[in-house]
Amino acid sequence: MTATPQALQCVARRLHHVAIAVESLASARAVYEGAFGMSASEIEFVPGQKVNVLVLYAGTQRVELVEPVGEDSPIRNFLVKRGPGIHHLAWEVENCEQAIARLKAAGVALIDEVPKPGAHGTRIAFVHPKATGGVLMELVEDPHAH
Repeated sequence: MTATPQALQCVARRLHHVAIAVESLASARAVYEGAFGMSASEIEFVPGQKVNVLVLYAGTQRVELVEPVGEDSPIRNFLVKRGPGIHHLAWEVENCEQAIARLKAAGVALIDEVPKPGAHGTRIAFVHPKATGGVLMELVEDPHAH
């Protein structure tokens, strides 16, 4: 069996999650867990992003609620400028460094050129929204992905 040519290989394996910026995890959790009946993980603090993250599941689909911790959190800035709502789409990648290198070689603007720690043991990097039609994109290397 021959390997798939590099030009035909997809950087993104699948949508990993949709992240929603919220002022309060407690308030948002009541709606998603209560009214929608989604199951939730434990809240995790991600120091590098200065956020608390709550992962919610509807079957195999993930939604991450992201709450700022401190006034200098990027999510705080987002909430001030735009209010609560969809913050980014996250794409599962096999290898974060390789995905970054491929996008960089293709001339795609990146926010992060080196992976950093994300929630739940993931490694992440952000793609600049000016490269993706105004949508912030996250690359996620998830050691727990199936």
